[in-house]
Amino acid sequence: MKKLIIAIIAISYINIGFNQVELDKTKTTDKFSRLLYLIERMYVDSVNSPQLVDDAINAMLEKLDPHSMYIPKKNVEGVEAPLKGNFEGVGIRFQILKDTLMVVQTISGGPSAKVGVLPGDQVIKIDDELVAGVGLKNSGVRKRLLGKKGTKVIMEVKRRNEKDLISFEVTRDKIPIYSVDAAYMIDEGIGYIKINAFANTTVKEFNSAVEKLESKGMESLILDLQNNGGGYLHSAFQLADNFLSKDKLIVYTEGRSYKRKDYNAGKKGNFEKGKLVVLINEGSASASEIVTGAIQDWDRGVVVGRRSFGKGLVQKPVPLPDGSKVRLTTQRYFTPSGRCIQKSYADGSKAYRKEKYQRYLNGESFNKDSIKIPDSLIYKTLITKRDVYAGGGIIPDIFVPVDTTGVSKYFSSLIRKGIMNRFALEYVNDNRKKLNNKYETFDDYKRNFDTEKAVKKLIKYAEKEGLEYNDEQYKESENTIKIRLKAQIAQNNWETSNFYEIVNELNNTVKKGVEILKDGTFSDIKLAENN
Repeated sequence: MKKLIIAIIAISYINIGFNQVELDKTKTTDKFSRLLYLIERMYVDSVNSPQLVDDAINAMLEKLDPHSMYIPKKNVEGVEAPLKGNFEGVGIRFQILKDTLMVVQTISGGPSAKVGVLPGDQVIKIDDELVAGVGLKNSGVRKRLLGKKGTKVIMEVKRRNEKDLISFEVTRDKIPIYSVDAAYMIDEGIGYIKINAFANTTVKEFNSAVEKLESKGMESLILDLQNNGGGYLHSAFQLADNFLSKDKLIVYTEGRSYKRKDYNAGKKGNFEKGKLVVLINEGSASASEIVTGAIQDWDRGVVVGRRSFGKGLVQKPVPLPDGSKVRLTTQRYFTPSGRCIQKSYADGSKAYRKEKYQRYLNGESFNKDSIKIPDSLIYKTLITKRDVYAGGGIIPDIFVPVDTTGVSKYFSSLIRKGIMNRFALEYVNDNRKKLNNKYETFDDYKRNFDTEKAVKKLIKYAEKEGLEYNDEQYKESENTIKIRLKAQIAQNNWETSNFYEIVNELNNTVKKGVEILKDGTFSDIKLAENN
């Protein structure tokens, strides 16, 4: 009961920078605490009061908007780690394969790598507790291996060609989480950078990637924000500042209790010149839309793909006394031209979350003309006065429909049931030495690896896993299967970036970005000469 009172008062007294807002206690907190008191004393069955409190908080926030959310104390660290840019643990990328915890990769310079843990090692015991063959889940692995920096954990592993288990004492440390998934030269003079989220470390990672690519001759850049769900507003602002010259407005925010705040470009960015293409789709949200909106409004680059998610609400993290947190929506953000791209949530959270699927049913995923925008939501870019649109996401300058070619039921089953993923992991574990001897570098592998034999093994593996081979469906998806498998083998033996370097051969939005930079389309879109 006390927790509920404290939680509601904490929400009611959020420090918003000037006079605090006090709710009428006699009509709000007293009402809630009285009800919980009655339930605890009079309800027909025993109740879990802490859970009732959590449910009540969730129900309150659900009535506000789809993005205000409650984070229980036990989940705070896991939720915040990807945005902080690090967590504390042993430094491995793992997968549970046939009820056994397998090390897929060790983080370079991390605790496990330092003591000699290797990719392919199977973890049998953790601190003398048997973890193989006991139904261990991902959450169980994190519970056992995550921990405070400086604490120790004993891992006993089974290694190929070793008779006995090998014991490692690993001292936990801070482990970086990278938000730049890939950075490579995708064509002559054209660099490609994929960002998966906007975390504390994103801009630093991006700057390093740009420096590396410019040393390889990058003159134009493709910035891939597809399926980037957002993150910190300050990281989005700082990234956009890299593309826009000083004093240009990047985004502004305002809310009922917050005055308008402008975020203007300041420092000289590391890519203010050069052709820029931004890739988005229905999974690009929030911070991704801030960056994209600023680039589009200032005619700085060309936006390619499909309409973005449409999240224009800003959340403020507010700690509660018991260590839990609330992310409370406090403001809306607006692009430099004044657009608010937040889509409607008037029909409730359930309909809001299904809206992306509705686009598919309405035909929007295949045809830009299916997007209906009223004249009142048409804005103008700030330099060349091109039409841009508000109300439900950012509409790209060049539309790329969803590509369903090469997608058969057989291929979908290989992916959805995790069969290809498990096979690629086992394939690398069985052939790691052979792969590294035959292909001295990833580039050598990319040029010369023949997937034919590997695919035949995949088909037999899938049959053992209960997926019947279908020749017609296989032939429909043959190229897709081969490229995906090649990419997953590369990821497991080399790096995540290498996965995208191969699998992007299947991504029509990426290919369109390259195409418009090479065929003159970019120049045909009348962008500002000097930004």
